[in-house]
Amino acid sequence: MYAVVRIAGFQHVVREGEVITVPRLPDEPGSTVRLEEVLFLRTDKDLQVGRPLVSGAWVEASVVDHPRAPKVMTYKFIRRENYRRKKGHRQPLTRLKVAGIHAG
Repeated sequence: MYAVVRIAGFQHVVREGEVITVPRLPDEPGSTVRLEEVLFLRTDKDLQVGRPLVSGAWVEASVVDHPRAPKVMTYKFIRRENYRRKKGHRQPLTRLKVAGIHAG
């Protein structure tokens, strides 16, 4: 059984028991999150395609932690002008452990 859910504008394929990394959510580690934007649901017996969402379906997940992505460095450079700029960025993320997929 698996589902495709939309989290913060991104689509993720989720299965029970797996850990997924999504953009930062405001929930605290250890709390439970209910993901209700299910776009596709595949069970043992059938599959349901949402138009745009599967009615009554939701995914339950728990927040594991809030890591940060590896640093991405950006450079600006203009030759012969003594112009150099270096900037780094680390994207805040959230790790979710999928506890259950409910077909509704």
